[in-house]
Amino acid sequence: MGCQITKSSKNKDDPEGLPDIPEPPPPDPRLPLTAKQKFNIIKSWKGIARAIEPTGVYMFVKLFESNSELIGLFTKFNQLRTRDEQAESLELAEHATIVMNSIDEGIKAMDNVDFFFDLLHQIGASHRKIPGFKKEYFWKIEQPFLEAVRLTLGDRYTDNMDNIYRITIKFLIETVIRGYELAEEKEPNDNVKKGCTNNAEGNSSKAAKGS
Repeated sequence: MGCQITKSSKNKDDPEGLPDIPEPPPPDPRLPLTAKQKFNIIKSWKGIARAIEPTGVYMFVKLFESNSELIGLFTKFNQLRTRDEQAESLELAEHATIVMNSIDEGIKAMDNVDFFFDLLHQIGASHRKIPGFKKEYFWKIEQPFLEAVRLTLGDRYTDNMDNIYRITIKFLIETVIRGYELAEEKEPNDNVKKGCTNNAEGNSSKAAKGS
């Protein structure tokens, strides 16, 4: 009597009856991070982004602590000699925030690797305009960066995250240096073009005077 109750072929409590969760897409092969490592650093970086200025200031204080000669490259605060003066300088804090924001953009851009390379190449090229700057100086920020990140994250900076941050900062620096080198390689061609333009203008001027 009555309607027969039939069981569904897929029980809601049966995991096999649920739709499959799609696997995250594999990372771009140009990235040195696995999909999980990229996910972890983007998640971890949110803690740095919330304290970007103090992290950057500490990074530069540590940089000058072991590389005091580099402070001479910064005209706005090259007179700061002590650790306390550097830590309290508004000019240094402003520059540190700019640098940290560039790193922030780079890490967030790892989902779009073409944009990532363009961004960091531009940063590297811009350093060609700094008198006395050498591309080897980029590597000097590696250890101060890691120490600053470790201080900000505290217990969240595990051995696994240390490994991921080391891979990431190395990749960032290598990419910035490549941008510096590309700008360096381009300069001779630019100088040749300028020379040709100047010669052409000079010849035109002479021709005009002779007519």
